[in-house]
Amino acid sequence: MDARFEDADDRALRLHALDREDLQVVSTLVQDSVANARDLVWMRKRRRFALFLNRFRWEDADAARRAGRPYERVRCVLMAEHVMGVRASGLDPGDGEQTVSLLGLTFEPSDDPEDPAGRLRVQLAGDGEIAIDVEYLEVRVEDVSRPYLAPTGKLPSHPGG
Repeated sequence: MDARFEDADDRALRLHALDREDLQVVSTLVQDSVANARDLVWMRKRRRFALFLNRFRWEDADAARRAGRPYERVRCVLMAEHVMGVRASGLDPGDGEQTVSLLGLTFEPSDDPEDPAGRLRVQLAGDGEIAIDVEYLEVRVEDVSRPYLAPTGKLPSHPGG
């Protein structure tokens, strides 16, 4: 049986996405994460792109609501492996304090069905995007802190959604 949100507990989240279906799960869990632009790092020699995020704990949201306790966030790192190139739009490279909000992750495979390469797209609020060209899809997300109270105390919402 597949894991369900209600099966979550306070253990650190550690997920590995190797295909588009896995990536959809990771995308759902990192939706509404926030970061400063300085927390987005391309390690060219290691062929890795990392995002250090403040992740909303979607897996705990229903339990928090039912218990009447505040919502939580947790620091996590999202890593794309086998990176060949990175391009970004909607980010000011000179402003490390610029706040970005992650909306979702998608993968576009190459036109050749035999080639595992493709483009990982990180959609950001405000029409920003990070396009990460990869040799093949491998994304990891790992919580690296204990959960903490969400500063706004509110469940993230999206206009019109």
